Amino acid sequence: MLALTLLPLFLSCVAASEHRGGPPRCDISAAKISLPPNQTMLVAPKEGPSFIGLAIGIQNYTCADSGTFTNIGAVAELFDVSCLSGTPEFPSLANIVFSVWDSAPPATGIFQVIDFLAKLKASFVLGQHYFVTSPSGTGISPKWDFTSASLAGHPNAFVIGAKVGDIVAPTGPPDVDWLSLVDAEGDLATQIFRVNTVGGLPPTSCVPGSSEITVKYSSLYWLYGSSV
Repeated sequence: MLALTLLPLFLSCVAASEHRGGPPRCDISAAKISLPPNQTMLVAPKEGPSFIGLAIGIQNYTCADSGTFTNIGAVAELFDVSCLSGTPEFPSLANIVFSVWDSAPPATGIFQVIDFLAKLKASFVLGQHYFVTSPSGTGISPKWDFTSASLAGHPNAFVIGAKVGDIVAPTGPPDVDWLSLVDAEGDLATQIFRVNTVGGLPPTSCVPGSSEITVKYSSLYWLYGSSV
């Protein structure tokens, strides 16, 4: 059932990537990220990206005493879409993937997706995104980790990010914010952008003490300045 449900997603991602492991084969040195005008929180680097990943995953939330949800991390699988950069389909990739992910049976969780891809040894997988204890020892920070997928054998093929920019998604709710982050640890990137988000925002209110929730999302992650 899982394989049949996610087959369209896998096929779309396979079509998006021509490489078979390692860094992207398609030249993305001239690829330009599209950011909203008239804002200064997200500033595009002048050089081209090292990786462009399409994420399918979940945002995790807990209900605060104030009656609103607080983000407590995320888990996602990243697919290489470097070979689709500049094509007419590229701006819609997150929407396409989200439509498949959102229609999957409730019992299909993100960890099932990751486990299934691992069993397939899916070569179009860049790696995983999840949260870890912050390098400072206080709180949690986002991590992008390619050490068990496209850059297996490179122990420093990860980056732990620190947020430096945040804007409301141009599409508005229910799409989660667009972000800019810089590296706090790791060699995978010096700067990361989360853009083209679809989904991911929780309801506007909750009952204090209620259970944690997960919200499905998709986005593009642009990683710059890799030294691996």
